[in-house]
Order: sequence, then structure tokens, then C-alpha cells
Amino acid sequence: MTTRTGVGPATVRPPAGGTGSRRRRNRWLTTVGWRHLVGVLAVLFSLFPIVFVLSAALNPLGTLSSTDLVPTGGVSVGNFGELFERTSFGRWFLNSLLIAGLASFVSVFLSALAAYAFSRMRFAGRRVGLLSLLLIQMFPQFLAIVAIFIIFGTITDLWPQIGFDTPWGLLLLYLGGALGVNTWLMKGFFDTLPRELDESATMDGASHAQVFFRILLPLVAPILAVTGLLAFINTVNEFLMANVFLTSSDSKTLAVGMFGLLEGTERNNNFGIFAAATLLTAIPTVLVFQFLQRYIVSGLTSGAVKG
Repeated sequence: MTTRTGVGPATVRPPAGGTGSRRRRNRWLTTVGWRHLVGVLAVLFSLFPIVFVLSAALNPLGTLSSTDLVPTGGVSVGNFGELFERTSFGRWFLNSLLIAGLASFVSVFLSALAAYAFSRMRFAGRRVGLLSLLLIQMFPQFLAIVAIFIIFGTITDLWPQIGFDTPWGLLLLYLGGALGVNTWLMKGFFDTLPRELDESATMDGASHAQVFFRILLPLVAPILAVTGLLAFINTVNEFLMANVFLTSSDSKTLAVGMFGLLEGTERNNNFGIFAAATLLTAIPTVLVFQFLQRYIVSGLTSGAVKG
């Protein structure tokens, strides 16, 4: 009978951290690790301007030359106080909210009506109208600034309340520029909805208005939220047209008023309050995005027909 002794050949195990673990580590770096690296670099790249603006807003000296990425001379909220004392920021803020809120809401509503008509109805001039909207959007609105200036000059003489240097005139101008692209976006979304919904509702006695407001409009909530958000952001950030039509301090929007803080030799001295104004300007956009985000998710997950 053969007996086993402890002198026989032993099983050789690779040491910890050997070739196998190095291969797994290299495989992770080549398949997943580089993605993490790219993500970290993208986050750092996007956070850099935010951190710099926050540092400038909290800089007690309030100048561009004394602003660092990390505040070294202390932290102060004095720039926010000077912003409201030295400028009409509160008025600019209200003007921008008024114009952007009304312009985005009315443009989305009118675009939804136009998109419903182009998608569900057949009438003379439908194809020409769609192509005209597409062709008009190829040219920026600023190319027509001379014609618009002359038109609003006549309107100001006849009806000063909606002419130059008024938020209502600028509101009308924004509405005309946003209807084309919003109509095209919404029409494509309306085309994806089955026509059986319209037909079944019509057979039950529903009118076109009832079909639009009660059946189709809740189903296109995602595109309404997206176009509303884009319209709000574009209106708040728009500068060229607002700078032409708004001249007095009380009628300026945030973009025009804040641009005046950096004009001429005051760029270095006013950079602190400009950074403070930038942070406050971002608040409405973030709130609108958070408010519309749940509508986008609910619109994508809700069903059209319940059994």
C-alpha cells in the first residue's frame, strides 16, 4: 500500500498581484477605465467656468485681476449687495422673466395649434406653408433687422405701448421668430400619434378642439416641454435684437443690462458684480428645467389608450 507523504509535488499558486491580476487590470483599463477618465475630464472641464464665476462673485475685491480659481483673499457677498445698489438688476430680472415666460408659453401654444393643423388636416397651401416655414428658418432673424426697425418705427408713432423700448414690442418680435422651428418640431411629433385616436374620438362626438386639448395635447407633453425650455433659454440669452430695441435702463433685459457692466474701462472693476449677476440669472433657467423635467418623463411613460 502506497502512503502519501508531505514530500510530494505541491500545487504552485500565482502570487497575489501577479500576472492574472495585472491582465484583469489592463483589461478593465482598456474597456471601461478610459471611459471613466473621459467622464472625469468632461466634468472638470464643465465645472471650471462655474467654479471661476462663483469665485469671482465671492471675491471681496470684485475685480477681474484679483480673481483666482480658489478665493485666497477671503469670501464676501458684497458683490451681490453692490449689484442691486448700483444697477437696476431687479428690473432687468423681472423684464427677462416677463418676456421669456410669455414668449415661450405663447409660442409653444401657437406652434402646437399650427402643428396640429399641418399634421391632421388637409387644405390648400399646406405643402407651400410647410416649405415656406422651413425656408424662412434658414435665414437668421437679424438679417431682417433693417425692415423690422422701420416697421417698429411706424408702430411706435401710432401705438407707443408696443413700439421701441417696450417689453411688449420685443415680445411680439420673439413670437414671430420662434413659431417656424417649433411648428416643424411639433408636427413631426404629432405625425407619430395614431390617427385612430382622432377617429374614435370623432365618432364619439368630439370636436377638433376637444380632440386637440383632451386627447392629443397630453400625449405630446415631451415635445411641449422641450420646446418650451428651449424657447425660454433662447429668450433669456438673446442679446442682439434686445440691444437694438431696448435703450432705457428700466426696459432692458438681463443680457443687455449685464453687457453694459463690462463696457469700456469698467470691465475689470465690475467683474465681481457681473459674476454675481450671472449666478442669479441661472436660477430661473434651472427652476424651469426642474419643473419641466417631470413632464418629459411622465409624457414618455404614460399610455395613450387604457384598456
